[in-house]
Amino acid sequence: MHVLVATDGSADVDEMATFAHALAGEGGRTTVTTIVLIPRQLLPELRAKWGEAAPVHVDSDSEYVGTLDVTTSMSKSWPGDDAVIKQYLGNKRVEICRPVTDAIRALGGSAESDVEEGTDIVAGIMSVAASLTADVIVVGSHGHGAFPGLLGSTGSKLVRRAKRPVLILR
Repeated sequence: MHVLVATDGSADVDEMATFAHALAGEGGRTTVTTIVLIPRQLLPELRAKWGEAAPVHVDSDSEYVGTLDVTTSMSKSWPGDDAVIKQYLGNKRVEICRPVTDAIRALGGSAESDVEEGTDIVAGIMSVAASLTADVIVVGSHGHGAFPGLLGSTGSKLVRRAKRPVLILR
């Protein structure tokens, strides 16, 4: 069985790992994922604020080691957007997914991790589940929905919309 564990890093790692490992069973596998919301619409605003980078020309060593004017460090067509976002996603993968994958591996299970950029957490989780052909989606719930004791919005939306079983750990 292929188990998809979708986490934002707030669920109890040991509980989630133990449950996912048992659910995957012998020979099964687990993928731990997180969907990271990145407001890309802000990137053009930041580039517009910082403007075009000044051309680089060095006439002496003192210019070379001088201070950088950070107000002009990004150009309007700055090619670093994707690199910065890729690094940020990688950091989130390590921060959020690694504790769960390490715990599953410590139990003797097979686990890998994935991180996706998204604008909608639920749609992102369902997309990852579909692309991996996961048999089941496991998520945690804080019970911080509109009414105490009920599921959070991500868990309840997944239960209603997903085309595969969804298990919610409380």
